[in-house]
Amino acid sequence: MVNFSLKSQELGRMLETKITKSTFQFLNKLKKNNNRDWFTEHKAEFKAEETKVKSFFNHILEKLKTHDEIEKLKVFRIYRDVRFSKNKTPYKTNFSASFSRAGKHRRGGYYLQVAPSNSFVAVGFWNPEKEDLLRIRKEWEIDTSDLTDIINDKKFNAIWGPLVGDELKTAPKGFDKEDPNIEYIRKKQYIFVKNFTDKEVLSDDFANKVNDSFAAIRPYFDLMSNILTTNLNGESLLD
Repeated sequence: MVNFSLKSQELGRMLETKITKSTFQFLNKLKKNNNRDWFTEHKAEFKAEETKVKSFFNHILEKLKTHDEIEKLKVFRIYRDVRFSKNKTPYKTNFSASFSRAGKHRRGGYYLQVAPSNSFVAVGFWNPEKEDLLRIRKEWEIDTSDLTDIINDKKFNAIWGPLVGDELKTAPKGFDKEDPNIEYIRKKQYIFVKNFTDKEVLSDDFANKVNDSFAAIRPYFDLMSNILTTNLNGESLLD
């Protein structure tokens, strides 16, 4: 069990620094046997892999802290909520975690998922609150040049690719469907996603690749944080 009272350098030496093949092997078996009886029989194996992956997520957390202020690491449970889902299998076939930034003036979040043939990192704004979404759309109605300067930067684009996320088929209420910036205004989510192959995930430098990707998103986070903490006149909304 990790002693979280240790200093960061001591903690770093104790944490798992890579994802192992056994984690993928367990998840593949779970995918083929996604039922409670099998899971109960293999609970000890699950716990062993979960412990290793949680340790790896904490390793990523320590790396993130070198270039951002992180308030919380949340490791998601493997148990699925099937109440409102057509998929009634009881378990997820991945390990995943989110990293929340600290302070009202820091917006945006980090997400990491590890799974055979389905590993990726995602950053941005998954479900902006109603007020935040309106503020973002109003900003794009005025000008998107700061945003496009960031996402069209060659180095940024090489890492993160295009801005993605759910969007409306037409303009939101109160906005012009002919607005030249409508492709950004009609979005409901503002996300970037980067996929990794199994070979990349199992490599010794996967943690560095994840951290480098997270660090590269900072210009976008800085822009969105500034937008979401000011009004349209640029006046701070923070106390």
